[in-house]
Amino acid sequence: MTWERLRKIIDDVKEKFGEDLVREVYVEGKIAKIVVKKEFIVEVARYLRDTHGFDHVKGVTGVDLSRLREGGGPYIEVLYHLGSLEDQELNDVILNISVLLDIENPTVSSLYSIWPSVEFHEREVYDMLGVIFNGHPKLERILLPEYWMDIPPLRKEYKVPGRE
Repeated sequence: MTWERLRKIIDDVKEKFGEDLVREVYVEGKIAKIVVKKEFIVEVARYLRDTHGFDHVKGVTGVDLSRLREGGGPYIEVLYHLGSLEDQELNDVILNISVLLDIENPTVSSLYSIWPSVEFHEREVYDMLGVIFNGHPKLERILLPEYWMDIPPLRKEYKVPGRE
């Protein structure tokens, strides 16, 4: 993908939704990240699919960044790694949509209605970090046993038994 095209997509999203909704943009190599306020994640995702051809999600990543944040409380970042099966230029790069969630109430709308390919990815982030994806059709454990009662294991405050 040419960088001109990727920058045009990012500029278009920023123009469409404004600086209040699309807070930051990072571009490195073949990876770009757009940070979106969680209340508008569905609208931005739908726009990227319908207008720019991002037809699937390659993966969803959740990261507990509570120890890295300066000037604020702890949070979890959820990143959707977008791609396209129809447009080879779009498939050669990764455009990430990122949302930052309060670690005390990590909830965000599911993007299942936009991209059904997120079903298992969102379940994994739910299981490992405790993020609630509102509107997900089957938000239940996928990796941990059903009887798991401890905090999610990828949270920074989780202590591995026997390694304290």
